[in-house]
Amino acid sequence: MALPSAPGPQPDQPLGLPLDQSPGAAGWVGPSARDRAGGFLGERPGDLQADGANLQRMADDLDRLLDLLPEPVRLALAPPEARDQLLEVVLDLGRIPEARYPGRALALGTALIERRDLGSVVEQLGPFGGDNRAGIERTLHRISAIRNRTGEIVGLTCRVGRAVYGTVAMVRDLLDTGQSLLLMGRPGVGKTTALREIARVLADELQRRVVVIDTSNEIAGDGDIPHPAIGRARRMQVARPELQHQVMIEAVENHMPEVIVIDEIGTELEAQAARTIAERGVTLVATAHGNALSNLLKNPTLSDLVGGIESVTLGDEEARRRRSQKTVQERAAEPTFPLAVEMHSRSLWLVHRDVAATVDLLLRGQLARPEQRQLGADGQVLVQEPAPAQRPPASRGPSLSSAFRSDGDPFAPPSPSPFAARAPARPRLVPLAPVPLPDPRRPRALAGANRSFNAEGLLPSAGAPLGGTRAPQTLGLAQPDPDPPAPLRLYGVGVSAHLWDQAVRSRDLAVQRVESLEQAEAVLAVRQQLGFDPQVRRSAHRQGLPILVIKADTLPQIQRGLERLLTRRGGPGQPSPIQERPGTPWASARPGPGPLASVLGDSPSGSLSRPDDSLEALEECRLAVEGVVLAQGRPIELLPRSGPIRALQAELVARYRLESAVFGRGDQQRLRVFPP
Repeated sequence: MALPSAPGPQPDQPLGLPLDQSPGAAGWVGPSARDRAGGFLGERPGDLQADGANLQRMADDLDRLLDLLPEPVRLALAPPEARDQLLEVVLDLGRIPEARYPGRALALGTALIERRDLGSVVEQLGPFGGDNRAGIERTLHRISAIRNRTGEIVGLTCRVGRAVYGTVAMVRDLLDTGQSLLLMGRPGVGKTTALREIARVLADELQRRVVVIDTSNEIAGDGDIPHPAIGRARRMQVARPELQHQVMIEAVENHMPEVIVIDEIGTELEAQAARTIAERGVTLVATAHGNALSNLLKNPTLSDLVGGIESVTLGDEEARRRRSQKTVQERAAEPTFPLAVEMHSRSLWLVHRDVAATVDLLLRGQLARPEQRQLGADGQVLVQEPAPAQRPPASRGPSLSSAFRSDGDPFAPPSPSPFAARAPARPRLVPLAPVPLPDPRRPRALAGANRSFNAEGLLPSAGAPLGGTRAPQTLGLAQPDPDPPAPLRLYGVGVSAHLWDQAVRSRDLAVQRVESLEQAEAVLAVRQQLGFDPQVRRSAHRQGLPILVIKADTLPQIQRGLERLLTRRGGPGQPSPIQERPGTPWASARPGPGPLASVLGDSPSGSLSRPDDSLEALEECRLAVEGVVLAQGRPIELLPRSGPIRALQAELVARYRLESAVFGRGDQQRLRVFPP
């Protein structure tokens, strides 16, 4: 059998020991005990597959299997090329015998198989077990029977068993971690062969106490003496396949193993026994049928090996954050096997170093990112690390952060959460982009001071014709007070922290959330939650704190509630919800002579009429037009403003030769800007 070579012993040296140290006494004492007279039992010349300094050694005892077969079949398999890579020999009553190789099958002669041919083979075998399997003593070959309705054997599958030394190089580093390991793959890919070599390495090289649960005598061969391929590991046979889970528990309770090796976990009881063993601190190495980890996850019988699946109902807040349905599937528990290997071929394995994280990715609809290991022609294991997760594009339009980032602002906030892109795509109109606002970290006066209002960017000076080239004029604004006003201290009841923060950031509100009523100036509460907590209402009444009740825990409701509280703090009748409060720097500031007076105007009382609101609105409009509408061709809605300020914004939009319209009712009227 020609396999890619892997690191192993030298041709004249047993695996793991120099030749002069290898035992030579009769009987087997370890896989490194090559008989000086003839090597391992059944080893033939040519079993050492070498490529330079790298080597894999195989022992298949093929002659002992061929001696059982009918003479025509034995003669057809006599040439060495007929034995190379032989997987199994099929003998079916009334049909021509067949030899199977990887990817092909070959008919052996022209004579049909008769009942006496099957009978002669069965007579040389031991008794068949409950799984219709038998073996040849001290070999790894397996003979499986096909019976008719009366129980008579009408077909035999003679599968060649080989001990391949050196295959463990693919996962040698995983064995050093001491964690449980699960091998997956389709039938015939070499799971049992790898499991046999892992048991030997753990017992001989790592000096661990290893017990092999051998249900069908496929790991350590038939007979009472285990095959040398498992090293010093002990073997426990199973009387009937349905009792495998009991033998697994018995091994832990009676024989104090450090590692238990199991082949073909296939029932729910065996999966539960594996979890029980893992919880007792014993390392497991097992195999299971399945091409990939996703197949095992969909198998209700074996999904517990990787943590299991359960349906979870999310709350409204969590469902909105994930942008998913309220009922989702999540991992139920920690995996029994923290490490998993997908065997796609004898030379290509995919390693999952964190099964829990991989299962979580699969349940969220994302792709697993395993580590790919391939055995090269020179025997070296080539490891390809998984590619880093790429952040998917956001499902909404360009955000405020993208508008700042396009200008190179170093304070641009991070990209949106990747959960926002998990919603299924659907045809829809071009969405409105969020409003790009001025940097809240910059002082408001400085944000509008020293700017040129012309047709190239901002509002032109008073009296300038459309598209005129009048020289820009500098705004003469009073310098702001270096001490900013104290934020409004609010206590929230039933208001989500992340929505609160989002509302404060999006509207640049001077609000601070406190943890106790004693520190608060007012209370913002969700109606339903306030009904569940009457103590808050009584405490607020005793302290004389106003309570503003909102209908639901949503971003628009929270924004509106915060603005109303800020308006009330500044006094009745003041239209600016944020900045027009006593003590604000703009309360005593007046513009100097120039175009600003014609833009802002003087109030009857002689004080300024919302200079910060006007400048912010124009700056907001400029950023929206230049950063989103013109740059990306997307419509955008500005923040709600008063009628005169919306007129200024509309005039600025017209300077860009764009169209706009007013949407909303009452104090929520706002300007929408359309792309050209």
